[in-house]
Formats: sequence, C-alpha cells, structure tokens
Amino acid sequence: MNIVYKKLTEAELKTFINMRIAQLTEEYTSEGRKVPEGVDLEAALFDFYHRHMADGTFVSWLAMDGDKIIGTSGMSFVEKPPYFTCPTGRLGLLSSMYTDPDYRRMGIAKELLHRVVEEARAYGCGAVHITASNMGVKLYTAYGFEHNGNFMQYKL
Repeated sequence: MNIVYKKLTEAELKTFINMRIAQLTEEYTSEGRKVPEGVDLEAALFDFYHRHMADGTFVSWLAMDGDKIIGTSGMSFVEKPPYFTCPTGRLGLLSSMYTDPDYRRMGIAKELLHRVVEEARAYGCGAVHITASNMGVKLYTAYGFEHNGNFMQYKL
C-alpha cells in the first residue's frame, strides 16, 4: 500500500461527490436517523464544488491508494465581520472528512485534516469550525479543536 495525498481536481469530482453522499448516509444512520427520502444531493453537490473550487473558496485534499480515493477532506472559506477571536473575519468550515472503512486507524484522516487546516491558515482564516460527527470528535479533539458550547442552529 502506497498512500499518496493530492488536491481534488475536476477529474475526481464525481467520485468525491459519491463519497460525500456515502459519508452523510453513514453519519445519519450511525446516529439512528433515517436518510430523508427524495433528497438528491448529487446535482447540488456538483454545482457547489464546481463553483467554489473555481473561485478558490473550497479546497479538498484526497488520500489515494493507486487510483482509488480512500480518504477525503474539505474546507470552505467564508467571511463575516471580524471579532476578537477572529480579527480577519475569515473562517474555515471543515467538511467532507471521510476515510474508507478499510483504511481507518492509519493516520490518514489526521494527515488530511492537517493539510486542509494549513490551507485555511494560508487563506488567512482566524478559526476553523466543524460540526463533528460522533466518530470524528476524538480526531478533532486530539488535533486541538475545542467544543463551543454556545453553537446553535436555526433550521429554515
């Protein structure tokens, strides 16, 4: 096994989207929820990634075993008014962290996380946010992420 890391390009986008949908499905079902019926994310994900890769506000690193994508990561860059703990106002929103079950516990997710965090640093982000899955909490805590007990969401 020879694991190589590379940035996502349009050539891998279809496989990346399929893996993102697999990740979301795994997270939903592992938390005892049923995946909503009639929701087709493929076209919406393609549109999102295509646009934001082109304008530089989304970056992803992949772990490859030969031609097979075995791990994914993603970082979206957003901006909001600056505040004391983020004077640039630039935030990284971490997503798409997924490792093929056959390759877990090998340090792949940690390496992918490090690469996208460094992308956020280079973009000028003052913080990285994530809504972690139950499976990911240990990885993010070990890396140095801290819980933000006041994070809230209003569903529209």
